[in-house]
Amino acid sequence: MKYIVAAMIGFLAGVTLFAAAVAYNPFVGRQGVSPLSITDAPTVTLGFSAVASGSILLTNDGDSRVDPYPEKVAWLWEKSIRQTSAMVTVLLDGRNQAAGLGIKISSASEETWLFSGRALVDSIWYVYLPGRGAMFIEQTENYWNYLRDIMLPAYRSSANTWTGVWLGNMTSGPGALRTAKVTGGSGEFAGNVMLGLESLSVLAWRVDNGLVAAEGRLIIELPSESAADDE
Repeated sequence: MKYIVAAMIGFLAGVTLFAAAVAYNPFVGRQGVSPLSITDAPTVTLGFSAVASGSILLTNDGDSRVDPYPEKVAWLWEKSIRQTSAMVTVLLDGRNQAAGLGIKISSASEETWLFSGRALVDSIWYVYLPGRGAMFIEQTENYWNYLRDIMLPAYRSSANTWTGVWLGNMTSGPGALRTAKVTGGSGEFAGNVMLGLESLSVLAWRVDNGLVAAEGRLIIELPSESAADDE
């Protein structure tokens, strides 16, 4: 019996050490600089609150860490969409003024594999900017660095809270350079296929309800002809 116990202890210790090595390996899920973060091309930059109570509406299956908002919103409880969330939010311009409306739908990806630093979510945005037009954003997001740098320390904290300053690019595809695919739907964006990037800035996160203080940002790189038109 003692050999069985010793083997189990050794196995659990090995798994723990392996998981720790993966979590703290700086080369697993390492985040590079997105080309849209340093582009000289004209862009549309839109901010939004990443906290549930800062949105117009946020819903999920009701079992998520983040409670649906507002309180009486319908849950996504059907089996086929239980790992999906939907958000409606006001998008802000560079002067922090309302610029439009954003609708985001996100689902857990089947390509997730934590041991390779892939905590993936597939998401789409519908962005409407009055007076300018509408566009669709298709992307895969990787939450590995978010999980490792924010969630794991929060669980290890006696207060079940993480506070600090964290900024990360969430978009990891489908573009080869870790960019999102943006398709113009109407107005000045109609007929254009563009690049996009979603980033997240976090100041506080709690185990019981997720993000406490955080803001998101969308960057869409406009085609060169749009810049010429603006001139």
